[in-house]
Amino acid sequence: MREMVKGSNVSLTALSENVGSVIVSLGWGSSTGEGDADVSVLLLNANGKVRSDADFYFYNNPVAADGSVQLLGKTPTADGNEDRISFDLTAVSSDVDRIVLAASRYEGARFGELEGVKLALADGGGEELLRFAIEDADSVSAIIFGELYRREEEWKFRAVGQGYDAGLAGLATDFGVDIDDDAAADEALDGAAIDEQAETTATASGDEPKLQGTLGAVPSPRQPEGEAQPRKPAARPRTAKKKVTLPKAARKTLAENESWKDARLFPASALKSDRERETRATSVLLSVMAQVPEFGRRLTAAFGAPAGRMETFTEVTLPHGDSPRRPDGVIRVERAGKLWTALVETKTNGSALKADQVQAYMDIAARRGYEAVITLSNDVALEGSPLVEVKIDGRRKHKVALWHLSWAEVAHQAQMLIRHEGVGNAAHAWLLQELLHYLQHENSGCHGFQNMGPAWVPVRNGIDDETLCQGDLRALEVVESWERLIRQVCLRLGGELGQKVLPVHRTKRGTDPKALRGRLADQLCLDGRLQSELRIEGTPGVLAISADLRTGKLRTSIEIPAPEQGYPLSWAKRLVRRLAEAPADLHIETLVEGEAGGPRGTLERLRPEPADMLPKETGTQIVGFRLSLLKSMGSSRGNAESGFIRSVDDAVHRFYTSVVVHLDGATPRRAPSKEGATTG
Repeated sequence: MREMVKGSNVSLTALSENVGSVIVSLGWGSSTGEGDADVSVLLLNANGKVRSDADFYFYNNPVAADGSVQLLGKTPTADGNEDRISFDLTAVSSDVDRIVLAASRYEGARFGELEGVKLALADGGGEELLRFAIEDADSVSAIIFGELYRREEEWKFRAVGQGYDAGLAGLATDFGVDIDDDAAADEALDGAAIDEQAETTATASGDEPKLQGTLGAVPSPRQPEGEAQPRKPAARPRTAKKKVTLPKAARKTLAENESWKDARLFPASALKSDRERETRATSVLLSVMAQVPEFGRRLTAAFGAPAGRMETFTEVTLPHGDSPRRPDGVIRVERAGKLWTALVETKTNGSALKADQVQAYMDIAARRGYEAVITLSNDVALEGSPLVEVKIDGRRKHKVALWHLSWAEVAHQAQMLIRHEGVGNAAHAWLLQELLHYLQHENSGCHGFQNMGPAWVPVRNGIDDETLCQGDLRALEVVESWERLIRQVCLRLGGELGQKVLPVHRTKRGTDPKALRGRLADQLCLDGRLQSELRIEGTPGVLAISADLRTGKLRTSIEIPAPEQGYPLSWAKRLVRRLAEAPADLHIETLVEGEAGGPRGTLERLRPEPADMLPKETGTQIVGFRLSLLKSMGSSRGNAESGFIRSVDDAVHRFYTSVVVHLDGATPRRAPSKEGATTG
């Protein structure tokens, strides 16, 4: 892997032969787990400008019509989050000279508040080719991480690391994107004109042009969440072709009574065996991927597949020694006369992937020049811990990537398209709806992670009778299962809300994921608790989940910062009014400066007397409020009504729908200070 420094450049073909498509990851983290940024991509012509506003890709315009660019969204890492972008370089128009890779923060946030700001680039097989760490990101609100650019018929990468102080809109305007003036004026940050001279040094080879320009009073186009005033008309880059989503309210049924069942394209009730479930699920998924380009592209772009004509096949027989092998499916994508091919191995109903099967498919794929093997099961892969260990023959010139998909992730992507983002036409929306109905059917076997594993009961018993010792491998198994469950909770909640929901990692930069799980397992042995945090886009704080295996209680909570202005009594009254529909047993705790806790009580007791939320000591600084709900924890390891997995899902869903939705949107975190509102 090549470590890049600012201003350096490298030819992609010098690093790998498989660079027709690449995945670029922009990453960062923060000590609080709340720092975030948005990625953007600009396609520039030889004059250093976009050809039109359509060449600007960001959160409201994530996919290029020709498939050359696709923003894949965020994934959690050991020390923060990564935003990934898929590029099909063979599909990039010949009049595009450079591709700018950037990210921006909003609401006055700066990159200096983040840690581990970096870029990584991987080839079509998933092998990381280069990395570029940006160490000097301080007061800027937008950064150009790097550029992909052409030299004759070859693509090269240049590490830029150039900061902008004017946010996403300033960066876009500098490259010729036409930002609507009214929308810009409405979103100006503090009304201040910011001028910055942006200049990059030439590379060592001397063949790179310099970027320079003066930015005026240009704001970020991202509006704060939860704003009271209606939005102004969107900036021009936000315009997009109208897409089809499912109606929020179901049409009135024409059935005579409730016993009548809708006819389904993919029936699941007649399935009898695991083999039937695997065969049906594979065929259903692959057929919809081929017929709904938006969906097929979304699932395969992360694996390095190009945008092109997709065909899918099931029960394909391939030679392998004396006994031919029959993978569950094959995906083939054609682009400009070239083929990208992946073998698919499917498991349903909790069945585990078999290492010998996957190994055989990896060997077949390598011999036949296929690009990938994709495994699909109810399990959720963990960072740094593959579900199946395979051996790679280093003597082979052709490399094959091994990827994993969870059925929960497939359902999440279908939900995001048909319920929130939209697809090209009504037929595609209907096909995705039928797929989603099939995946959620109790008999399909495609329900995602649904078993805490054989170590669950012994660990619970060991915690209960205080015989579980640090270093016990069973505790590590439970921690890994907990992490899989939390990742699945994020997928399900994000699919329902149409918002980003990600686990929060409060770890130091470069922390090894396996070492972190080991420490969490030792902590589980000491205090008997499993804990995680979720960041939900648009909420004022981080949603915390704690499972106390000693008491059998689940706690869901959120800390919200105190408002910047007003009086403490007004804050308390407003909070109680906002929570008028929240459960009466909601616990509210006032957070005060220092280690000592503030007043606390249930919402039922505090409703008539909000002043009871205020500290009695004069001059005590209120920094925020913690809202919590307690729920009994399921005991069994499975996904039944009485199971632990179902109880965690229900607890998060109840807390969000009954508490979090009533709160104000995200606000900048209030820094404790000696000056400000106090009680007394």
